[in-house]
Amino acid sequence: MSTILVLYYSRYGATEKMAQHIARGVEEVDGMQALLRTVPAVSTVCEAVEDSIPEQGAPYASLEELRDCSGLALGSPTRFGNMAAPMKYFIDSTSSLWLGGNLAGKPAAVFTSTSSMHGGQETTLLSMMLPLLHHGMLISGIPYSETDLLHTEAGGTPYGASHLAGTDNKNPLTDAEQRLCHAMGKRLAETARKLEAQ
Repeated sequence: MSTILVLYYSRYGATEKMAQHIARGVEEVDGMQALLRTVPAVSTVCEAVEDSIPEQGAPYASLEELRDCSGLALGSPTRFGNMAAPMKYFIDSTSSLWLGGNLAGKPAAVFTSTSSMHGGQETTLLSMMLPLLHHGMLISGIPYSETDLLHTEAGGTPYGASHLAGTDNKNPLTDAEQRLCHAMGKRLAETARKLEAQ
């Protein structure tokens, strides 16, 4: 079985739920399995000392899991139009993988959740793409053949899956947002399988 790493940071749970739907899409593809992982929070005062296993949710990601994956789905809530600091902190620790070219040629996709409709969904997705491009990864978006992109009144972009959480962060994922997450995961896994077959 080949592995798609679904790596996310989630503060209020919406990004985690998106990750779960993406994982379901991945696992619809024969020979592919999803590996759900998260990253620990960071402190503004000093680096927080976390247990190696979080109290809830997915385990923390390791560089080895990232190195060994066949593809990557990377998710973060929006923070002022950018990825959240914990995800950026983890990505900044991947220099050894960059030096080894370990991620070059592997497919990747990105996803995000934000409080407001125009709160930087697309810029956050683009901010997550930049380090992946430096790693030589192949960015996979969502094509408009997924017709939910044409009709969504919540999240959903061609750059990657997104969710409108609302100002109280309590909006559940809409049916369309769930379908787009699912479609993105399936497309990423299909792309990884095709690349591995070459």
